[in-house]
Amino acid sequence: MLVTGHTGFKGCWLALWLELNGASVFGLALEPPSRPNLHDLVGLKGDPGDRVDLRDQAAVATRIAAVQPEVVFHLAARSLVLAAFADPADTYAVNVVGTAHLLEAVRSCPSVRAVVVVTSDKVYEPHADGQPHTEGSRLGGVDPYSSSKAACELVVAAYRRSFLGPAGIGVATARAGNVIGGGDWAANRLVPDVVRAVERSAPVLLRHPDAVRPWQHVLDPLHGYVLLAERLLDAPEETPAALNLGPDPAEACSASELVDRLTAGFDGKPGWRADPDVATVPETPALRLDASRARETLGWRPRLDLEQTVAWTVDWYRAYTRGDDVRELTLAQIAAYEERP
Repeated sequence: MLVTGHTGFKGCWLALWLELNGASVFGLALEPPSRPNLHDLVGLKGDPGDRVDLRDQAAVATRIAAVQPEVVFHLAARSLVLAAFADPADTYAVNVVGTAHLLEAVRSCPSVRAVVVVTSDKVYEPHADGQPHTEGSRLGGVDPYSSSKAACELVVAAYRRSFLGPAGIGVATARAGNVIGGGDWAANRLVPDVVRAVERSAPVLLRHPDAVRPWQHVLDPLHGYVLLAERLLDAPEETPAALNLGPDPAEACSASELVDRLTAGFDGKPGWRADPDVATVPETPALRLDASRARETLGWRPRLDLEQTVAWTVDWYRAYTRGDDVRELTLAQIAAYEERP
């Protein structure tokens, strides 16, 4: 198996989980994006050829040809809204053109049988009334990041219909909610911002405290990615081209409520205050996902509700702060997740 973005937060959790279950996992990614980072802390296996830039078409093709994977999980991306505002052209180069480079390499690799491309809950044109998005909702994008992910969906659809589907390769996109969990240190992302604010003993700044999002623990969408890959291997023509993977819409909550829940877990710290400098950063007021298709076709459902998601996240960071063995901690949470009904 090949996991792109295996040095990032979600990709590392996925690669570690696959390795734990006996899979031969190869990576394709840049260097880890932060210090500290989950990839180094858990000692994820790798090889000298796994550092590849998606913008380099020849390097991507060489890596795919060398690995000869049967299944590809494509998670590598520019995934931060503010970073996309700072450099929109490069965001499109990675998220759109980089995905085309990957699929072009897959097209020439006879071993590949299934590809799961991870996009985002933000691929949809916002609903003014905040109603949950279904997979049939209109694609759109109000900012460079979300529009790059919507464009990625179009690239995948074109390759599926024109090349990969006719060749018998199963391809689908997965649109997950806002993912949280231990081991994320990205800049300008809510949980890492809270953790840093706890360290500073200062309130976290919220750009849009009332913005509602479908928060979910990282293991829930990863479970969906794996089930989707299995379905693509077994019945590619019967597998939906796109699936939402999110919590029950009633579980969605505002950014400020999530921080309040995290604050309770971190002994009353850090709290929050509104960031006054948000004029150039638009946000969708409310975003919810309807994941009924994934429930019906994959038998997937979230195994952790919001309260458990927050508890597992807080437990991870508190253990890290104590100096506990992070690899054992992460593997223990994976094992506990697998045991849940």
